[in-house]
Amino acid sequence: MFFEGFTLAEWFVLVQHELLLFAAAFFALGMLDEFALDCIYVWFRLTGRIRTQRVDERSFAEAGGLAGRAAVFIPAWQEDAVIGSTLGHMLDAWSQEELIVYVGCYHNDPATIAAVMASVRGDPRVRLVVHDREGPTSKADCLNAIYLAMVEDERRAGSEFRMIVQHDAEDMVDPAALDLLDAALWHAHFVQLPVLALPQRRSVWIGSHYADEFAESHGKALVVRDALGAAIPGAGVGCAIARGSLARLADQQGGKPFAEESLTEDYELGLKVAQSGGTGRFLRVRTLDGRLIATRAFFPARLDAAVRQKTRWMHGIALQGWDRLGWGREPVELWMQLRDRRGPLASILLVIAYLLVCLLSVGMVLQQSGIVTPPPATALLSALLLMNVAGLMLRLFVRACFSAREFGWRQGLLAIPRILVSNVIAIMAGRRALIAYIGTLRGAPVVWDKTEHRDHPLFAQPAGERS
Repeated sequence: MFFEGFTLAEWFVLVQHELLLFAAAFFALGMLDEFALDCIYVWFRLTGRIRTQRVDERSFAEAGGLAGRAAVFIPAWQEDAVIGSTLGHMLDAWSQEELIVYVGCYHNDPATIAAVMASVRGDPRVRLVVHDREGPTSKADCLNAIYLAMVEDERRAGSEFRMIVQHDAEDMVDPAALDLLDAALWHAHFVQLPVLALPQRRSVWIGSHYADEFAESHGKALVVRDALGAAIPGAGVGCAIARGSLARLADQQGGKPFAEESLTEDYELGLKVAQSGGTGRFLRVRTLDGRLIATRAFFPARLDAAVRQKTRWMHGIALQGWDRLGWGREPVELWMQLRDRRGPLASILLVIAYLLVCLLSVGMVLQQSGIVTPPPATALLSALLLMNVAGLMLRLFVRACFSAREFGWRQGLLAIPRILVSNVIAIMAGRRALIAYIGTLRGAPVVWDKTEHRDHPLFAQPAGERS
């Protein structure tokens, strides 16, 4: 046979060559995918199909309040360190009388309950919902408890809310966000505003790498998605859904609109609205002074917490999403679903890529020692490697540009080496997500594997945020 008589070194070089060809081919596909998105974004910007709107905040005040009652859902488990700051700022920023804030807590979490009661300062617009189950359950289960409490309030009042807004316990809302969401729901059933993950001085690499990812995702990817008319996934914060649409989801799921068996019920929410025939929008709007109307928050600053959070995202979106939501029939929807669910494959490719760095080093030693002669690079492999290098340079440039646009040129430069941090976390999260997914297939319960929050952007000054 052809391979008979191969030495161990020759086998090593052959395996290295095949791995390199495999990784280069799949990385090239990924680069083409991102390049296509870049081209669409640039073309839509040049033709005016994509543009960041400007709004005068005074126009909201002149409108005389909201078009109807608005409910804000905030699920909370062991959030006593940040929930007070979130509620205090929200109540000050959103002074509308039509607003009711529902905070879902657990009876075995007295610290969070006490923090909520202390921060409310007697404001009648806050409704504390204490779950009768031991916490933590799933985040969706807590949201469903809030929903049932709201339905009971509607029954007693004899009137329904017009919209429901989702937020997390660590968010800092924008003063203009509620009015913007209220106006947008005249033309859509689900609306998502951008999320700004703020850079952190005490976590320049781990915590701040989220700033780069969200700046590009919510500055380019979701903008293109909206312009193409594709379904808009929910981020779980800064999003609003029309009351009727939420009721329809509840009717489809036994009276509970949030999927308790899902780890990413927020992501599914927007997609389910689209599947039911509703319209979803992603709104990127700035005030006249240039402030992006977005939800601001600090993301995990420790490696273990970042890995846990991205494990949940990857498990829920890429692995559970395949099972729970299926695949779209329209080309654009299918493309976006493939992008959403590529996380596990990307993790595997990253492992291979870093492994190849080590293998190539060993191969060079073997070659310099005269032990083995590497096979000549084919034209296909050379072309793929050239495409990979060019694609990587473009990706670094684009990531830096989007980070610099929101947070200044220093953060834009730091975004380049932070891609390495993002890759390492993705590899670790991919392994944990696969193990967790296998566990759920065997009947393991879905548990709220939440992130601990200690810092709040209201008091911790972010590094270099653009005003």
